Amino acid sequence: MIRPELKRVYKFPGGLHIDDNKAVSSQAPIQQIAIAKKLVVPIRQHAGVPSAPCVNVGDLVKKGQIIANAVDTISLTTHAPTSGKVIAIEKTTLAHPSNLQEICIHIKTDGEDEWYLDYDPIDNYHQTSGMDLRSYIRKMGIAGLGGAVFPTDVKLSPGPQRKIDTLIINGAECEPYITCDDRLMQERAMQIVHGIKIVLHILECDHCIIGIEDNKPDAIIAMNKAIQKQNNDQIEVTVIPTLYPSGGEKQLIKVLTNKEVPSRGIPADIGLVCLNVGTCHAIFQAIHQDQPLISRIVTITGKGCNTPGNYEVLIGTPIEDFIAEAGGMTQQAERIIVGGPMMGFTLQNLQAPLVKSSNCIIVACAQEFPEPKPEQNCIRCSACVEVCPALLLPQQLYWYAKSKNYDRLEDQGIGDCIECGCCAYVCPSHIPLVQYYRFAKSQIRQNTANKKKADNARKRHEFRDFRIKQAKKERERKLAEKRAALKAKANAGGGADAAKKKAIAAAIKRAQQKKRLKVEEAKAVEDLERK
Repeated sequence: MIRPELKRVYKFPGGLHIDDNKAVSSQAPIQQIAIAKKLVVPIRQHAGVPSAPCVNVGDLVKKGQIIANAVDTISLTTHAPTSGKVIAIEKTTLAHPSNLQEICIHIKTDGEDEWYLDYDPIDNYHQTSGMDLRSYIRKMGIAGLGGAVFPTDVKLSPGPQRKIDTLIINGAECEPYITCDDRLMQERAMQIVHGIKIVLHILECDHCIIGIEDNKPDAIIAMNKAIQKQNNDQIEVTVIPTLYPSGGEKQLIKVLTNKEVPSRGIPADIGLVCLNVGTCHAIFQAIHQDQPLISRIVTITGKGCNTPGNYEVLIGTPIEDFIAEAGGMTQQAERIIVGGPMMGFTLQNLQAPLVKSSNCIIVACAQEFPEPKPEQNCIRCSACVEVCPALLLPQQLYWYAKSKNYDRLEDQGIGDCIECGCCAYVCPSHIPLVQYYRFAKSQIRQNTANKKKADNARKRHEFRDFRIKQAKKERERKLAEKRAALKAKANAGGGADAAKKKAIAAAIKRAQQKKRLKVEEAKAVEDLERK
């Protein structure tokens, strides 16, 4: 049974009440999008190391076929979203604030959508070990679909020293405009519950809480019905107040359990694992349907969109093609925002592909999302402090980020910033605080990488010097041993050598005497003959 103390709802610090604007896209059922003529599949759609391509230009691939292998502990396999021909493997601009480029596998689709069937499916997960299930989840390319896209198999591997007490399922979907999780829970609740049961089996955990904000009544009803049909008393839906950013991992954990994840720690440190409902659905598809993560539900919304709604889209679909297939843009559309209005960014290249982390596309009009006002000086009003859900001091972070004092930034806990945008939202000086923090975090990561690289170089140099010195000492030791051995040998054989030398000297003396006698005899003979 669910422990009574887990049913109570708590409150995290800060947060904002924002108009959710979800009704625009949440009314219609999930629809399918036609397959684009070309898909662009990045080899890194997850946190960690990019996968390594295992196909070549000109190869024919089928839907679900592995096209890039995981190469590290924190890495994932990449699959072909549909059948077709590989026409390029090259760097391509992605949907990223800085127009980041990444190696992508370009597939010209053939329209057949033919499946790759050479899988080794899991027939009964109840009789399969957690290790084997995690390995299969890794092979199927499943990452967290809530935002960070961290490899799910790693998240489900807390280690033997961490006992997981409770599984937290994030169905809050707190950011305005986004409704893909809402529709997923309404339409595929039973599949999500089956996915949750698989995770409980992997973690050997008995308790699960699904947190859903109270602005999603239909999703709450659907999830409760699915749990009742399963007659499962391990899983419970908890309705939480609508407050941004209650969908943040640490914030949701605080709301549901009143536990706080340690600074720079992970939920497993306090006996918890937190997954998104979309991730659980993907786990169900992998285990029960042998389907890798090659598509996801994406919300398209905004006043510049002709037909707002939620669509199931193949990974790698160019955003321009997706918008066109979803009804296109109105004449008032001015810019495209990837993600929600709080944590999203303006898209620069419409040919950029949708990836595993793409949960929302907002087609925005000027009156809906006006251009930001010019940045002004901070007036020290402390409004940012009051809304920060991580109990940070955004004003101090801003000053240190602006002055590039990265050591002080780390001391102030910038690593705990979830970049929710609450501080920037309430700032009367219109300071883009989150942009400062993101830049500072990227610099800190770069500095850390450079320091690690320098430390490794120093260690290699020190080890080389150590090896040279050790080799020299070894040579000197061997030479000393050799000399000592020769000296010992000489000392051991000293008497015999003296006798030998004496005998040789006597023999030489005898030979010399013999030679002298011969010479004298020859001279005497010569004298007689002369006379």
